[in-house]
Amino acid sequence: MKLKIILLWGTVLVVQFSYPQNFKLMRYDEDYSALKDSTRSFYNKIKYIRLSQNGNTYLSMGGEIRGELDYVQNEDWGEKNLGRDIFSLQRYHLHADFHLGNRFRVFGQLRSGLENGRKNGPRPIDEDKLNVQNLFLDIMLYKNVYRNLTIRMGRQEIHYGSGRLIDVREGPNLRLYFDGLKLAYSTHKLSLDAFVMSTAIVNTGVFDNKSTRKPNLWGGYGTFFILKGSNLDFYYLGINRPNSRFNEGVSNEHRHTFGSRFWRIGKGFVYNFETGYQLGSFGLDNISAYAISSEVGYMFEFIKGSPTLRLRSDYISGDKAIGDGKLGTFNAMYPNGGYFGINPQIGPANLISAHPNLILHPGKQVNLTMDVVLHWRQSIGDGIYGPNGFLRMPSSNSSEKYIGTAYMTTFSWNVNNFLSYNLGVQYFKTGSFINDVIPDHKDGFFVGSVIRCKF
Repeated sequence: MKLKIILLWGTVLVVQFSYPQNFKLMRYDEDYSALKDSTRSFYNKIKYIRLSQNGNTYLSMGGEIRGELDYVQNEDWGEKNLGRDIFSLQRYHLHADFHLGNRFRVFGQLRSGLENGRKNGPRPIDEDKLNVQNLFLDIMLYKNVYRNLTIRMGRQEIHYGSGRLIDVREGPNLRLYFDGLKLAYSTHKLSLDAFVMSTAIVNTGVFDNKSTRKPNLWGGYGTFFILKGSNLDFYYLGINRPNSRFNEGVSNEHRHTFGSRFWRIGKGFVYNFETGYQLGSFGLDNISAYAISSEVGYMFEFIKGSPTLRLRSDYISGDKAIGDGKLGTFNAMYPNGGYFGINPQIGPANLISAHPNLILHPGKQVNLTMDVVLHWRQSIGDGIYGPNGFLRMPSSNSSEKYIGTAYMTTFSWNVNNFLSYNLGVQYFKTGSFINDVIPDHKDGFFVGSVIRCKF
């Protein structure tokens, strides 16, 4: 058993390592029931606290501490002369997972996100001093060896597919959550979820977040496991948003998305193809939008370092013209903020992109990733949108399509099962559209350093 002391932002953390870990993106997916017959080390006692004689009633605790230091230059490409900025972010999570027999479960998680030093203050993704991230009740309605049916009620994180449309947003300091109800059915070949959710109104204080209390995200998501390593996703998603803003204008949005995804992960040949079509209404206008995304790659497992070469591409519709009675801008709803980079400047709307990347493994626990992302507007009648899907820059009657190119390098080191470190560098070279719209345009630069401890 090893003992390590870590200095993080002036706080001394003492962490005891003893149990091999496989932490999940969604911490509620972790299962520590196997520890009931294990050696009773200090760490094991935290991960599995026996509350009944047979061990079926137990409590598991865990958390995360993350510190981030960012250097940003010309994040606005010179539009508002923001210049240089250096700031730090901190994230603290603490959760408890209570299992009452095999039928009932309560999972609760507190979060604290802090920002310090940013010139214009915290963004909505940066600071929330103390609030509830997860608090839900699971009721196992049916369970046997072959299938199970569970209902989940309360505040919860959700994530589907590759995060193109619904993602927990691990990259930003504050992860995304919803309040609602989810019904989950699964077998060894099929998983089906149906849900109705309300979004949150996030404030920066202590326990001051609110729910919209109105269903504004609903739908179903299924995954069918076809062959070993190959999978097919299919889904319907609906949203209802007041005062949505597009290049077309501001109005109430009621949108339906139908889509599918065919994918394979692992060693050797990998792929990820996804397509979606959207319809609905935007004020008095009709919505007709679409997106086609692909990723093809190969992991050379027999070459030293197991290099992986991939090519991603996206063709995401934009609006053709203002005032024509149709909105053609695709809405990615709640996308992965880092889908187009470590500090993404462009979001998945009105976009054509090409994204080659190379992943190397110079050490057993070390990854080195090099990316290039080229961006164009799909329609010159529409503007460009941020990673959250909100309008960032209107079309301004520019006929230029090329937005810019991002060059990125990311270094990731899993120090051990509990501690990791990431360093990312990104340079954004502005293209003809930005140069046309912003007279005193400037290229963007970003360096981000993140240290994380999970337990």
